[in-house]
Amino acid sequence: MIREIVKPERNTYLLQLPDEMVGKTVEVIAFEIEEKKPNLSQENAEQLRGEIDEILSKYNRHPKITHEGFKFDRDEANNYE
Repeated sequence: MIREIVKPERNTYLLQLPDEMVGKTVEVIAFEIEEKKPNLSQENAEQLRGEIDEILSKYNRHPKITHEGFKFDRDEANNYE
């Protein structure tokens, strides 16, 4: 397998294949890698925090349920008598 990440300066690129791949069918895929991450403005970040707080407040109204200490007893579950 060959993987190369390049920044081409022209629209042609020469790829050297190893001898083991000569005579075999190979797939070549090229796609653009986006390196920029979207920057959140201060206003958008505050709006996002507000939305998250709103969601948390809705779900915090419900009682918390835990299954800590629960143990399934197969014999008890299959006891039909």
